[in-house]
Amino acid sequence: MIIIGLTGSIGMGKSIAAGMLERLGVPVHDADAAVHELLQPGSAAMPRIMAAFPPHKFPRLYGTVKGKKLIKRAALGALVFHDPQQKKKLESILHPLVRKSQNEFIRKNRKLGKRILALDIPLLFETGAESRVDYTLVMTAPAAVQRKRVLARRGMTEVKFQAILAQQMPDAEKRARADFVVKSGLGRAHTMRALKTVLQAIEKREKKR
Repeated sequence: MIIIGLTGSIGMGKSIAAGMLERLGVPVHDADAAVHELLQPGSAAMPRIMAAFPPHKFPRLYGTVKGKKLIKRAALGALVFHDPQQKKKLESILHPLVRKSQNEFIRKNRKLGKRILALDIPLLFETGAESRVDYTLVMTAPAAVQRKRVLARRGMTEVKFQAILAQQMPDAEKRARADFVVKSGLGRAHTMRALKTVLQAIEKREKKR
């Protein structure tokens, strides 16, 4: 089985690419979606998060729905965004569980006979996850396009955007480390053609092995 690591900085078109890959028959595991599930009531992460961030110490992080504790994701995000120590604590809980989800996804698709799949990992290079994939695919776009996309998001500000960029590996470095780079600022048709070309190139490389 061939595993592609899909990544890209914020606003570079990674989510669009993931959807296109799925339309091309490539199953995609979304790390962000896995984290979202882990922050839901009753998830495997909930008891660990509540132990690491006790409600009596961090009351603003929790609410209640149908009698169950609910994590307020915006409040949790704000806490870890401004506190590296708390961020590291949360990541130590979530990252192993996301990796478990990825491994289950791989096993499931291997049983289904899938030849190729993709893991959508926003911080692929930052977390060393490139060692767990066969090929890396970086989505990129001009800085002006990236900025316009990100600032159009609800609740986003220039200050927050710059702070996020500061926590991510520079786009130029990601492109330099990638096996494949796809530009997303030239229209959806161009992105789809580029992704098809990448898949064809991977198939050719695999045949030569």
